[in-house]
Amino acid sequence: MTDVTRLHSNVPPRRSRDDVGTVLRMTETARPRRQEQERATAEISELAPNVLRSQLPIEIPGLGHVNCYLLEDERGVAVVDPGLPTKDSYAALRQRLTSAGIPLRRVHTVVVTHSHIDHFGGAGWLQRETGAELITHQAFRLMWDPTEPPDVDVDDVIEDPVDAELPDDPERHHVRRYPWQTTPWGGPGIDGISLRRRMWFRAGQRFPRLRRSPRPTIRLADAQTISLAGRDWVAVHTPGHTDDHLCLFDPEHGLMLCGDHVLPTITPHISGLGTSHDPLGLFFRSLDKVADYGDAVRLALPAHGHPFTDLAGRAAAIKEHHVHRLQRLREASSELGRPASVMHMSTVLFSPRAQGAMADSETFAHLEHLRLTGEMDRRQRDGVFEYVLAG
Repeated sequence: MTDVTRLHSNVPPRRSRDDVGTVLRMTETARPRRQEQERATAEISELAPNVLRSQLPIEIPGLGHVNCYLLEDERGVAVVDPGLPTKDSYAALRQRLTSAGIPLRRVHTVVVTHSHIDHFGGAGWLQRETGAELITHQAFRLMWDPTEPPDVDVDDVIEDPVDAELPDDPERHHVRRYPWQTTPWGGPGIDGISLRRRMWFRAGQRFPRLRRSPRPTIRLADAQTISLAGRDWVAVHTPGHTDDHLCLFDPEHGLMLCGDHVLPTITPHISGLGTSHDPLGLFFRSLDKVADYGDAVRLALPAHGHPFTDLAGRAAAIKEHHVHRLQRLREASSELGRPASVMHMSTVLFSPRAQGAMADSETFAHLEHLRLTGEMDRRQRDGVFEYVLAG
């Protein structure tokens, strides 16, 4: 694959592995570990009546655990976000259930907040062994599973009038890609994905049942209710981090299961590879949506990190973080005075150790937001998108 970061003189080369390692060591020394990076423990804690928190180990850069919540009722238990599709993760999940005094056969429901592998991965295992219902949002999709029902159009369920009014964009292809493929903006995909991992994806596409791909049995629409832990929970569709992100609100006890939408000490990744024209704009509106619950939410239950109060305040802080990033892009474009690629502008927002396809993807989401609000112009040169301040 051609390294497009070297096609234009205004795009600096990536740091070498040695440089990145030096910066990473310096950063780790200077900055305390984030909550979301803490390693999983075997502790089971009760947060509210019939709501238990457990943690499952994950091996993903920047994350050390996923919170797996257990919602008990007279039928048994619902498991929220059952971790990765690995034997070690599934063994940890079974151990957590045993510690909580819950036989595997008592699992009647699995809730998946969104279509990232550290959240849905164990769902197929549980569903296969227990016959449990699987609850997701209507828009839940796995890129490699062609057997999923095609009758739900993401554009119809995102319910965002701003995005719906945006014109078609023939230069940007709103399709899901494998992570190693060239991106819509002309940048490289994620480097270093092993052949074994690529074969895992492709085998999942051809034989989804062998990959224990989860099969949603209940797809919730926004504001629909579902009975869990002996009371009703309200579905809150929060696209942005993914198109299909689902939060659940418990009005009786003031709980909000918020997945990756609002995290306590880090901000979730906003990808430019979603099907929405403006994923950052969607994310802003989804943050406002949960913030509007105000004092009705007494405790937020994130997928990573510790439960926290003041969901509205944290949502506002995350939004301000992205507003600041937008301003940095405006200033950088003004100083540069000429069009620049996504890969170049990514160096404005992210440190050398964070450079790569994911940083480029989030930068693209920010640049597209500025373009769609009329603040940036976009052009294409040699298959690479470039951006410059409008006017």
